[in-house]
Amino acid sequence: MNQILGLRCTLCGAEYEAGGTRYVCSRHGDEGVLDVVYDYSAIQRQISPARLADNREHSIWRYLPLLPVDATEARRLAEGTILSTVGWTPLLAAPRLAAQLGLKQLWVKDDGRQPTASFKDRASAIALMRARESEFKTITTASTGNAAAALAGLCAAVGQPNVIFVPRTAPQVKIAQLLVFGSEVLLVDGTYDDAFELCLQAASEFGWYNRNTGYNPYMTEGKKTAAYEICEQLDWRVPHRIFIPVGDGCIIGGIHKGMHDLLAMGWIERMPKLMGVQAEGSAALVDAWERGLDAMQMRSIDAHTVADSICAGLPRDRIKALRAVRDSGGAFIRVSDKEIVAAIPTLARGCGVFAEPAAAAAYAGLVKAVEQGLIGADEHVVVLATGSGLKDAAAAIKSVRQPSVVAPELSEVRRKIKETASD
Repeated sequence: MNQILGLRCTLCGAEYEAGGTRYVCSRHGDEGVLDVVYDYSAIQRQISPARLADNREHSIWRYLPLLPVDATEARRLAEGTILSTVGWTPLLAAPRLAAQLGLKQLWVKDDGRQPTASFKDRASAIALMRARESEFKTITTASTGNAAAALAGLCAAVGQPNVIFVPRTAPQVKIAQLLVFGSEVLLVDGTYDDAFELCLQAASEFGWYNRNTGYNPYMTEGKKTAAYEICEQLDWRVPHRIFIPVGDGCIIGGIHKGMHDLLAMGWIERMPKLMGVQAEGSAALVDAWERGLDAMQMRSIDAHTVADSICAGLPRDRIKALRAVRDSGGAFIRVSDKEIVAAIPTLARGCGVFAEPAAAAAYAGLVKAVEQGLIGADEHVVVLATGSGLKDAAAAIKSVRQPSVVAPELSEVRRKIKETASD
C-alpha cells in the first residue's frame, strides 16, 4: 500500500501513519474522524482511464490502486466468493422519469444489486480486507440493518467471525439476514446511537476490529468506489448533481472523496453538486446546513423515520457530510415519510428499480428539488438508490393499494377489468 501517505484529522489536520489500527485522532477522540491521504502520482503510474477500459474485473477491485488494501491479498481472498462481485452496479437511464420531472437526463445507480442487496457491501468489503490483513479474529459493527447484513454476508463467505449490534426495532427481514449468515447478533434495547456506543465499548474491551462508519476511516474508501463507477459508466462525463440518501453521512462523504480523487488525478474536470437527502424526522444535517452550523455545533435529536437505514440522532460522519455538500456547492433537502413512501412505486414503475425507503428518499429529494426550482432543465442528474425494496417489504406494501380478490371464474375477471377501466 505504498500509495497511502497517511491519515489526517478532519478537525485539526494532525497526521498519523496509516499502519496499525488507528481509527480516530488522539487529540479529539471519537469526534476526530480521519481521512486517508494518497500519493496520486504513484497511483497514476498504476491506473488510468485507458487501462480501466481494458479491465474485465467488474467489481470495486478494478480500482485497487485507489483502495487502502493489499492488492495481492485482496484478490486472493475475493477470488471465487461473493467478495468478487461487490460493486460495478448498473447505472440505469430513466428517460420517462426525466420527462415527468422536466429534466434532460436522469440515471439511477442501483446498488440494490449488491451481494447482500445494499450499498453497504462496498465498505464492508474493505473492512473485511483490513481486518484480515491485521489478523483480527473478530469484526464488529453497529447498524440499523444494511451495514450489518453486508458485513455478515461477506464474513460468511470466508468464515470470518463477527458480532453485530442492531436496534431491536430493525426490520425483521434485515435481522433474518444476519441470523442466516451465522453472525452473533445482539439486539440492543435502544436506538441506533445506543447500539453504536455499545459497539465502540465492546470492540475496545474485547479487541475486535471495528467496522463502524464515521469512526473507521477506511469505510469512506469503500463507499467512494460508487463515484468512480458513476463517472466511468458515463464515459468520464460528470453529472451536474447526484442525489444521495443521508443518515450518518458516510455515503455522501464517500462520494465526495471519490470525486476528489478523480479531480486530483485529472480524470474529471469538475465536482458534481452533491445533494444530501434526509427524512424530516431525522434531519440533523439539514438543520445544521440551513443554520450555518459546523459539525461540532450539532446536537443529537430524537430521530424517527420509516426509512430506518437513514435514521440517526447525531450523524457519526457529519464532518465529512457537511464538507461534501458545502465544497461541492450542493444542498441538503428534507423529505417527509409520506414523500419517501410515495417515491417507492414511482421509482419502480418509472425505471424498474425496487428501492427500500432510504433509497427511495434520494428520489423523493430529487422531486422536492425540482418543485423548489433548484435544478435546471438541462442538468444531468444521478439518483443513488442504496438498497433493495426487499429489505423492507412492509414499507413497500404500504406504498401501494392492495390487490383484488376474485373468484376462480372468468366472469369475475371481466367484472374486475371493467371496474378498473371505469376508475
